[in-house]
Amino acid sequence: MTDLPDDPSADVAAYLGRLGLDQEPPSAGALSRLHRAQVERVPYETLWIHAGDVWDVDVDSSVRRVAHRRRGGYCFHVNGAFSRLLGALGYDVTLHAGGVHGPDGPTAAAIENHLVLLVHGLPTDDHPDGTWYVDAGLGDALHGPLPLRAGVHTDGVFEFRLDRVELGFADWHLHHHALGSFAGMAFEATPTTIERFTARNHELATSPTSTFTRTATAQRRDASGVHVLRGQVLSHVGRDVGDARTLETRDEWFDALREVFDLPLDDLTTERRDHLWARVHATHGAWLATRDT
Repeated sequence: MTDLPDDPSADVAAYLGRLGLDQEPPSAGALSRLHRAQVERVPYETLWIHAGDVWDVDVDSSVRRVAHRRRGGYCFHVNGAFSRLLGALGYDVTLHAGGVHGPDGPTAAAIENHLVLLVHGLPTDDHPDGTWYVDAGLGDALHGPLPLRAGVHTDGVFEFRLDRVELGFADWHLHHHALGSFAGMAFEATPTTIERFTARNHELATSPTSTFTRTATAQRRDASGVHVLRGQVLSHVGRDVGDARTLETRDEWFDALREVFDLPLDDLTTERRDHLWARVHATHGAWLATRDT
C-alpha cells in the first residue's frame, strides 16, 4: 500500500481520533491522558516483520501507519510517531538514545536499541522541575508518563524505579517492574535525532539473532496490566501472571489481534495474512518441539 499524501493537520486529527481524544492545551494532565491512550490504543507489535514488510524509522511514515492504518510498531515507530503528535500539539519533546538490557545490567553496546522521549516545561506542585519521562515503546512497561526524578514510581498495578547514574554512556536508568519481560533500560540525557537509530532498526528487524525476528509479538498496556501475544500464546500480566492460552487456529489468532490489540491488519492482503499465519504457526510448532525434547 502506498503512503497517503502528506497532510499534517489530517494526520493529527486522525491520530487523535484513534486515541479517542480531543485536542487540548499542553499540561501535565493532558500529557498523561495522551500517554495512556497511546499505549491502550496503539499496540507495540512486530507483526510487520513476520508479514515480510520493511519499516524504516521515518517519523512521517510511522505517523501515517498509526493514524490511518491502525498499526503500531516497536519503539522507533510508536515513540517516533508519538513525538510528532506531541510536537504538533505544542509540547516541548526531545528524543534520546536508550538501551534495553537483561539481568547483567546496562551496557554501552545496548545504547541505540531503544528510543526514549522526554517532555519538558510542564511543572506541577509535586514535580516542579517539569520534565517527564515518556515511553510508549517498551511494550509491557509504562502506562503513563513518569516524572524524571530518582525514586520509586507507582504506575497502575506496577512499580518502577528511576535512578540518576554516571555510566559514561547513560545518565538515567529505569528498573522494570518485577514481572517485566526485561530487567531495565538505561538512557542518555543528551537529545538526539531519529536518524541515529537507522542502522539499529535494520539490525533488529532483519538479524536472525534478533528477538524481533524470532517471535511475532503484540503487547498492549492498560490500567489492569499488559496483554501479551507471543507467537500463538496469549496472556495477561497484572499483579501476577494470568493464565496463558494457545490460539490454535488462524481465525482465533486474527480475532485476538483485532479484539484484544485493535490490530485488524486491514492493510494486509489475504495472501500476506496467510503468509504471516504460516510463519507464526511454523515458529510455534518449532518451539513446541524444543519443549518435547
